[in-house]
Amino acid sequence: MNIDNMILTTTNSVEDYKILEYQGIVTGTAANMQKNTMTFNMQKYYDGISESIIEVKEKAFVKLKADAENLNANAIIGIKVEIDFSNSGIIIVTATGTAVSIIKR
Repeated sequence: MNIDNMILTTTNSVEDYKILEYQGIVTGTAANMQKNTMTFNMQKYYDGISESIIEVKEKAFVKLKADAENLNANAIIGIKVEIDFSNSGIIIVTATGTAVSIIKR
């Protein structure tokens, strides 16, 4: 299955689909240095943090889907996302879920 077509959900099921097999727990983790902008504008500071989080989250989800594809899954259910910030400005995003094989009912 193409990972671009993989179904992702935070729920434990997918409406109108039946889970055929649970393939296992999958994880995608990515880290990135926060983009530091020397500014006294708090809105620009928070916008920079938001952009960094979005970029890192996308990388983590690519890894999550690749992990599921390696298990021959076509969906990931029960996804949880954790975002951590280190004191040194590193943003770490971890996405975890259950890889499953599903079929339309």
